[in-house]
Amino acid sequence: MKRACLLILGVFVFLPVFVFPEETVHVMQKGETIYSLARSYGVTPAAVLSLNGIEDPRSIKAGQRIRIPSAETGEKKTSGEYRVEKNDTLYSLARRYGTTVAELLDMNGLAPGYVLKAGEKIRVPGATPDLAGNTGTGGSGTNAPERPSGDPVKWPITGVREVSYITGKLYGVQVTGERQEPVKSLTRGTVVSAGPYRGFGRVAIVQMPGGYLYVYGGCETLSVKEGDKVAPGTELGKLGIDVKSAKPQLFFFVYRSNNPVDPAKAPRA
Repeated sequence: MKRACLLILGVFVFLPVFVFPEETVHVMQKGETIYSLARSYGVTPAAVLSLNGIEDPRSIKAGQRIRIPSAETGEKKTSGEYRVEKNDTLYSLARRYGTTVAELLDMNGLAPGYVLKAGEKIRVPGATPDLAGNTGTGGSGTNAPERPSGDPVKWPITGVREVSYITGKLYGVQVTGERQEPVKSLTRGTVVSAGPYRGFGRVAIVQMPGGYLYVYGGCETLSVKEGDKVAPGTELGKLGIDVKSAKPQLFFFVYRSNNPVDPAKAPRA
C-alpha cells in the first residue's frame, strides 16, 4: 500500500510525457480555443489538456503547439450538461471552461445577448452532468448534484458553495466551502498518509477496503495521523484557504488500483 500511496502522490508532482510516432500537432491560431480545437479533431477538451499537461485552458496563446490525442483516447463526447447557478454568466462560464461566449451560444442555439437564468441547463464543454447545482452556503440546497441512484451527492464538507471538476494532470473535484469547517471522511478505512503537500495544503489519504484511496486536500490543519482508523463522518481536518483562488477549497480525488474514479460516483460507506 505504501507503494500505491506514493504512486498517487507522484501524480501531484509530474505527469510523464510520452511521444508517439506520427503524432498530430496543431499550431494554435488567433481566436481558437481548446474546445474549438477538440471539436475539430473529434476528441474531448479534457483529453487535450491532459495530454499537454495544461492546467488552465485560458493560458493558451496563438502559435503554441498542441499535441492532439487519438480519437480512441480522446473519446467522442465533447460537452456535458451544466445547471446554471446564481450569478453565472456566459462570459464567466466561457472563462471557466476555456471556450468562448460565441461557442456557448452556438452549441446551445442561443441568441446574442441571451441572459442565463439560475436553474436552467445548458451544454458546456468539459462539464459533467449534475455536478454544477450547489448553491448557497451551509448546505447543498435543493439543486444539489445527484448520484445515479437519485440520492444527492454527499461531499466531505457541508458548507458547499460550488463544486467543479479538475481536469488536466489530475482528475477530481474542488469544492468551495467555509474556512475552518470540518473535512470529514466519506468512508471507513485507514489513514495511509497525512501531512502538507505543496499546492494542496495539508492532505489526508484514506484507504478504503476494495482498493480505493480517497485523497482529501486543502486542509489548513489535520485531525488525523498516519495509521489512524476512521469511520464515515470522522473529522480529518479543517478546511483552509487555497492560495491560488483565495477561497476555502477542498481538493478531493478518488483512485482505485491507481486509476482515477469520478468522486461523485465513488462509494460512500
